[in-house]
Amino acid sequence: RRYVAGGQCKSRAKLEGKVVIITGANTGIGKETARDLARRGKVVVACRDIAKAEAAASEIRAETGNQQVIVKKLDLADTKSIREFAEKFLAEEKELHILINNAGVMLCPYSKTADGFEMHLGVNHLGHFLLTFLLLERLKQSAPARIVNVSSLAHHGGRIRFHDLHGEKSYNRGLAYCHSKLANVLFTRELARRLQGKSQRRAEFTANALHPGSVYSELVRHSFVMTWLWKVFSFFLKTPWEGAQTSIYCAVAEELDSVTGQYFSDCQPAYVSPRGRDDETAKKLWSVSCELLGIQWD
Repeated sequence: RRYVAGGQCKSRAKLEGKVVIITGANTGIGKETARDLARRGKVVVACRDIAKAEAAASEIRAETGNQQVIVKKLDLADTKSIREFAEKFLAEEKELHILINNAGVMLCPYSKTADGFEMHLGVNHLGHFLLTFLLLERLKQSAPARIVNVSSLAHHGGRIRFHDLHGEKSYNRGLAYCHSKLANVLFTRELARRLQGKSQRRAEFTANALHPGSVYSELVRHSFVMTWLWKVFSFFLKTPWEGAQTSIYCAVAEELDSVTGQYFSDCQPAYVSPRGRDDETAKKLWSVSCELLGIQWD
């Protein structure tokens, strides 16, 4: 059980006066990340399901005594919702210090977002890509700031299929998830490179990705087989609290103040697949993502 649990964030860093956004924080590792960070500072819970988000936030407020756990509606499968969220947040909050791109979908039957993107790519990558773009200036103004992207070990099985990004020619929901998690790693790598290039001090902005581990959560709800397997082998899976440790580590650990563009697992650096280290693919994905979203991000 101790081996399965993996690493644990030891940092006691406080976030007084700081603001954190966590996407998908109404359940699973997102909720546990919010619960921990609410003991340190202000947390914005950004979720599609407002009722579930309010229930989670109410529970966290009661447990931590922190009334600064705010719920905002955010549907990453709809760019209109993402823009509305960003517009409201920027109007209400003058600072943003940590953005945790945590929300995700897994093993979805073939479907598309409101904008016509394949669901895994649209939610896991493009939605967070747009959200980060819209909030980046506020992060810069609040520096030092951190961007944390929740990826997965599954990125090892991914490829960026530029000829069929939306799975219209061929689709496998397991591979679609892997592709989107590889996109998270490549986005982090290219974002870190660009932020480093424009920053006088390397520590001002950091962007890192992570693998939370195999976690017993609702993420596999779209697959009956995986749901059954998760129940049978639950003893060998991390709890959501254990799965949240690396997200928390990347968000607050003092030793990561000047670390950027890296990939972590169990609160330590982890191996990235060769495709995840391909700078040319990362640059091309950045360009294609901007084109799909209709934005200019130089």
